[in-house]
Amino acid sequence: MASTADFKNGLVLNLEGQLWQITEFQHVKPGKGPAFVRTKLKNILTGKVVDKTFNAGVKVETATVDRRDATYLYRDGTDFVFMDSEDYEQNPLPEALVGRLADFLLEGMVVQIAFHEGAPLYLELPVTVELVVTHTEPGLQGDRSSAGTKPATVETGAELQVPLFINTGDKLKVDSRDGSYLGRVNA
Repeated sequence: MASTADFKNGLVLNLEGQLWQITEFQHVKPGKGPAFVRTKLKNILTGKVVDKTFNAGVKVETATVDRRDATYLYRDGTDFVFMDSEDYEQNPLPEALVGRLADFLLEGMVVQIAFHEGAPLYLELPVTVELVVTHTEPGLQGDRSSAGTKPATVETGAELQVPLFINTGDKLKVDSRDGSYLGRVNA
């Protein structure tokens, strides 16, 4: 159990049998009436985001989420196999749990897996990943007032928009949260 005074970003609450993670919170003390806490909660399993208000001082049930480092080993059918960095146990995660993060997974990459009561909940990749461009068309600079972009396929098979000067074989820094191009990595 936790009070609203214990709220912080990342805290996982157990509300009505579902796990919700606090992504934002704000303590509000209006001129009239009692204080309250305005929160933005994300459902851990579905990803749905809702706004919820709690009266100040209310006790809320928390859930224990254990985050462990793991190394991505390989893909086995529809499962992705990870090895726990502490006990070297292999954990197969279903494709539905990995989701769009599969576009940025490379063998040997260290990630974090969140567990609740032994069951895997979600996967966290490093914010930036380095990927090599396997195919892109040559960029042609024409008469334009702003920089253009073109599609490029990276070594994981994902396609993303990159500036026109990027060539096949270039190593890119990519944001794993939204798949956006951050820069070129100089070798």
